[in-house]
Parts: sequence; structure tokens; C-alpha cells
Amino acid sequence: MALAVVASLSAQPPTPGAPAPVLLFSAATVRSFTPADNPVTDAKAKLGDMIFDEKRVSADNSIACNTCHSPRNGFTTHTATSRGVGDQLGKRNAPSILNAMFYKSMFWDGRAETLEEQSTLPILNPVEMGQKDPKDVVAKLAAIPEFVDAFQQVFSHPVNWEDMGKALAAFERTRLSTQAPFDRFLQGDEKALNASQHRGWALFTGKARCASCHSYDAPLPLFGDNRFHNTGVAADKQDYNQLAAGAARSASSQAEKDRLALETDFSELGRFLVTQKKEDIGAFKTPFLRDVLLTAPYMHDGSQETLWDVVEFFNKGGERNPFLDAEMKPLGLTDSEVDDLVNFLGALTSDRFAELRAAELDRQRTTYLYRRAVLHETHKGAQ
Repeated sequence: MALAVVASLSAQPPTPGAPAPVLLFSAATVRSFTPADNPVTDAKAKLGDMIFDEKRVSADNSIACNTCHSPRNGFTTHTATSRGVGDQLGKRNAPSILNAMFYKSMFWDGRAETLEEQSTLPILNPVEMGQKDPKDVVAKLAAIPEFVDAFQQVFSHPVNWEDMGKALAAFERTRLSTQAPFDRFLQGDEKALNASQHRGWALFTGKARCASCHSYDAPLPLFGDNRFHNTGVAADKQDYNQLAAGAARSASSQAEKDRLALETDFSELGRFLVTQKKEDIGAFKTPFLRDVLLTAPYMHDGSQETLWDVVEFFNKGGERNPFLDAEMKPLGLTDSEVDDLVNFLGALTSDRFAELRAAELDRQRTTYLYRRAVLHETHKGAQ
């Protein structure tokens, strides 16, 4: 299984001239997060990749998994939310599948417990891939010779829904981040981080209090707590109590929870849609920060265009609401400290994306500064 993961990673195109990617996780760690009834093999991951890239899985042959989880964009999409069949727009930002195997639950609200369950739900969601019944999907794939052959080779069964989920999950378990400048710094290379990034790391663990939720764990160095928090995203636009009352009457099944999460304003209730617990109102999963530079825009609704916007959002303490997490407080970061913190976050991007890392950091910085300059001029003109 570990060899399958390494082979898959090395097949991803690195920056020209860069060394082979170095895995962050031990083989034992990868094994411990892989279910015994669905081990990763090269053939199974390849089949999952085929399904992931196949638009015919959707109702109108227009949407594949990689439409919203593009390898070029860190396995997400550079739009606030994603468009599905019939050009329908969902309510949530497409999360990256990088390192998804290490989450304790899937989706922004954790409504799926495993990758096997998560991987097939978008196919049946009305605003994503739009299929009405698993049988329709199986029938389409069973009419394609290469899928018939691949399912027989991997599972010794004809095409079926359960094995589809297993193959997709196996493929997702091969999408892992690799060594970044920060890791080389921890290994003793002081020059792996520049002066700004050194200051950013100190801020991350100190004044900026990022590590309260994005904690660092050496065996699993992903910068996430696998928990859910109300950070005040979109809170100023919501009557949470009214939404919660309506959702409590509506969220009666897994399919209905999936629909509410992506089609309706109930989406902003987050984890509450799953647990029906008042303390989970407006709470969303803490995303891992590995390769975060590649996955703009940010937050569950894609409302923050750049990492500078994200840090500024947390700097002001989020949007106040009755269910705001106790950790959300103004930070008092200066403009230069915001820059340092963002530069550090860039150092969590895998070395194999070094060229893209530099270009994306520059793009985000330019976007943020231009927008801020425009707002300044607009404000001056209004005075």
C-alpha cells in the first residue's frame, strides 16, 4: 500500500529539476488511516483515478469529480463555490482532497464518516453531478469496456456502486502533500525559511494564535485539529436561530442533509445539520494547512479571496454572533505581521510545487494590495 502511494505521488509532475517528492508520513501512519477492507493498490488507485476523471458519471455527461477538484488547483477550484449539472451553483467551496484520508469525517460539516461514503455522495447530489439513483451510474459505467475490464481486474466483480466508492477512496488516499520548506527547516536547514517566514512561524505559534486550531503534530504534520468551529464566516448575514429551527424539521435523512448543505441557506448551519446540537450552529471543520496556498479562495463559502484576506478576517476576530468560538478574538496584528504570517503559510506548500508556489503567492499579494488600494481611493472620494 505504501509503495502504491509513493508511486502515485512520483507520477505527479514536479517542478522541473526538483528532487523526487519526499513523503511527510510514515508507512505505518498511512496504514493506520487505511481501512482493512479497502487496502490501496496501484490498480485500484488507477481505477479510482479513471472514475474521478470521467464526466459520464454525471447525469448529463458534463461534470467529473476533477471538474471541482482539479489537480492544477490543489485538487479544488479557484471559484468561491462550484457549478454542477445544469450550471447550478452550490453553497460551499470545494475542499481539496489532498490529505483527506487523515480527516476523521468528510465534508465541511463532517456529514460523511469515511472516504468511501464521501466519494459517491456528490454523484447523487442534485446540484453537483445530478444522478438520481446509483443504478443509473452503474449502468453507464458498465457500458464502457475499459471500466468493465478494470473492475473485473481489481475487484473480480462487474461494475457496482460499493466498489466504485472503494476505488475512488483508494485514489483519494494517494493524494498526499510532500515535503515543504517548513519541513526542511525542522530538519535543521535554517535557510529553508526566509526572515519573514521565520517571523511568521513565531506569530503562528504565538501572537496570532493560529495553533489553537491549526496545531502541529510531528507524526501527522497537517496543521489541523479535526474539530469544528464557528469562526464567524457569513455570520453577519444569518439569523442562526431561525435557520436552526427550520433545519431541525427538515434534516431527516443523509440524502436530505446532503441537499440542505449545498442547495439552501441552511448550509450556513454547518455541523448543526449533522448533530442537531445547538453548540454546533455555524461550526465548520478546521481545514488542514498543507498546500493551502494552492487552494484559494478560502473558507467554507469561498468568501476570502486570498490568504491575506483570511489573516485579516481572523485579525479582526471574525464576525460576532451568539455561537462564535471562544478562541475568536481580535489579534492586533500589524500589516507587516500579516505579511509575515502569510509568507509562512506559503512555506507549507510542497516543494514539488515550488514554481507554482512563488507565482501564486505573488498573485494573491497583488490581488489583495490592488483591492485595498481601490477601496482606499473609493473611501477618499466619498469623503
